[in-house]
Parts: sequence; structure tokens; C-alpha cells
Amino acid sequence: MPETLPDPAPRRKRSGVATPFILLLILIAAWSGGWFWLRGEAMRRMDETAKVMGDRGYRLTWGERTVSGYPFRLDIYLKDAKVSEPSGWALSAPVIKSEAFVYALKHWVFVAPQGVTFTRPDGGAVIVQGKALRASLSDLDKRPPTIAIEGADLTFSPEAGAKPYFLSAARQLNVRILPGPNDLGGVLLHIGGAKMALQGLAARATEGGVVDMDLDLTLTKMSALSGQDWESSARAWAAKGGVIQVRQASVTGGAARLSAKAGTLTPDASGRLSGDLDATLGDLTGTGQALQGRVSLRDGKARIGPLEVGPSPRVW
Repeated sequence: MPETLPDPAPRRKRSGVATPFILLLILIAAWSGGWFWLRGEAMRRMDETAKVMGDRGYRLTWGERTVSGYPFRLDIYLKDAKVSEPSGWALSAPVIKSEAFVYALKHWVFVAPQGVTFTRPDGGAVIVQGKALRASLSDLDKRPPTIAIEGADLTFSPEAGAKPYFLSAARQLNVRILPGPNDLGGVLLHIGGAKMALQGLAARATEGGVVDMDLDLTLTKMSALSGQDWESSARAWAAKGGVIQVRQASVTGGAARLSAKAGTLTPDASGRLSGDLDATLGDLTGTGQALQGRVSLRDGKARIGPLEVGPSPRVW
């Protein structure tokens, strides 16, 4: 009989090749489930925040909400969003786009592509539009949280019947609010190419009222800034001894420059700031010489030496 060849050995199953793909599918499924849970949690917390704010007299509303950004972000798109507080301050926007990475949900970025409108209790609404307007919010567990606001080529237009605003336009806006140690908070402000409604000597010295403004402030007793609305919060802060320490302040326009530093300001009973600042005036009178003096805020008015230059800024 002819010899028969042995049966071939059975082919081993290559089960190890499929293992990485199975693990990848499990990971994708787990990540997707986690993302959709975060999406639902974000909407739930927004609804809960709106209810809690409503119970306290505030209002947070929107007309349409979309949450997207899978797989690595949460993108929240709101139409006709508005937030207001009991004393009359309000902020609204036709569209707000916000986003945060899923691994950094304590840092949010906001964009208002169609501008915003803010409402003053006594002055009415002002429409703010520009080439860019965005903000970011982080350190939510601190007081104050870290807030950054940026704008480019902005216009400020009071609505019909509203009082004029001190700015009509600004080429650049940068605001930073920062938490600090020992219950302190910092405020940094830069406004470049600001068009202000100045008159007389100030308008001539600044070449038509176009100025650059810079502020560097430190606020004390930040934990006392709490209340039902802005006015009650600010009053509570002042009652606890909260003050504004001016590190540097300057207004520059044309050849004129006014700079002030090393002063402490406190709100009076009407909410207007009171105090004195060391000041340097450069070429305000066209002489080319710098003058040393004091900026005095008293009785609701701001004075440079004996010259009254306008109202004192209000805290509430």
C-alpha cells in the first residue's frame, strides 16, 4: 500500500491579533458613554443654576441650547441668552458660543460673534459690537475667579432713549480679574484707542478725545463681596472695610498724559469713590512740561488740583 501523508496539524487560531481592536472598541464605547454623561450633566447643571438664580431674584434664560463637541470638548451654543440681577444690571447676546475640554471643565471660553448688550439700572442699554469679543472663566472655586475679557474694534451704542455711555468706540479692550493671596483680588484694564466724550481743554489736549487707558488695582476683603445683587454685595464689601488700592492708573491722548499711583479709594454712602492719588500731568497745557499734583475724589466729583474734571467713578 502506498504511504499516506500525515494529516496537517490544525491551524492555530490567532486570537491575540483581535485583542487590541476589542480593547479599542471597549475604550471608545466607555469614552462615548462618559462624554454623553457629561453632556447631560452640563445641561442639568445649567437648568439647576437657572432655577437657583431665579429663587434669588436673578434671571438666566436662553431661547435655544445645543451641546456638541464630541469627543474631546463640550461646546455649548446658546441663542438669545440673558442674565440679569435684581438691581437692574443685565447682559444679553443674540448668540453665545462656549467651550471647554472634557479634561479641563473648570476653564471655559466664551465668544459673542454678534456682540452683546449690557443694561445699566439708571442709564439704559448699550449695544457693544466689534471685530472680536470673547472671554474666559477659570478658578471657579476662588474669589474672585479668574476672568479675562478681550475685544477688538469695538463700538458702544446706547439704545434709543438710553443715556450716553462714556465710550463710543475702542480699538482694543483687555480686562483681567485675578484671585490673589490674603483675600485680595486684582484688576488689570487696558483700553487702546478709546473715543471719549471730552470737552474743552481735555478734548484739545488729547487731540479730539482719543485716549489710551490703563488701570492696575488691588481690592481687599474679597470674601465680603457677597449679597443678593451687585449693590448689596458692594455695600457689604465696603462695610467690612474693603478698599481699592491703586497701583497704577494712566490716561494718554495726543501729547497729554495723566498718570496716578500710590493711593487708596473707598466708596462713599452714594457708591462713588473717594480718596486722593499722587498724579503727574504731562503737557496738558501745551507747555511741554510735566506737573506734579493730586487727583482728588470728593463729594462725587473728580478734581485735578482746583480743576473739576468730571464725576467720581461709581461702585454702585
